[in-house]
Amino acid sequence: MGLLRRPAFLAAATTFAIVALYFALVAGRAFMFIATDDPVARVLGVALLVLPSIGVWWMIHEWRTGTVVQRMANELERQNRLPLHDGETDERGKLTESAQAAVFEVARRNVDARPDDWAAWFHVAYAYEASGDRSMARKSLRHAGDLYRQARRATRQAT
Repeated sequence: MGLLRRPAFLAAATTFAIVALYFALVAGRAFMFIATDDPVARVLGVALLVLPSIGVWWMIHEWRTGTVVQRMANELERQNRLPLHDGETDERGKLTESAQAAVFEVARRNVDARPDDWAAWFHVAYAYEASGDRSMARKSLRHAGDLYRQARRATRQAT
């Protein structure tokens, strides 16, 4: 499936464009305030530049994380190693608590055995997601992304 046909990518790109437009408008107003002779307006203009700066940093960080997660998923898909959470489900289609615990235990054991393996951390992230702990899932995905980038750098340097 092409990148532009993936709904998640389209949603992320649309959100990115809307937020970028908003930040550009806020920054434009900030520069208008800075250009005035009023010292209070200038201070307000400088303060208004802080928010778009933080926002731009956040957008770049999140976009980078998303692209790395997609690359990892594509590589695992090519290797037929994407995380599949088989087990008993409830009426909503979510894994039961015992199935979540079993999935997480397998993923945790893999990380304990190979703590520097990005794929193991990717699987742990999806085990956290299956158990509803999105905060830990994101942290695990970020860590997997860091390990993935390190592995790619090492591969490039070796060749």
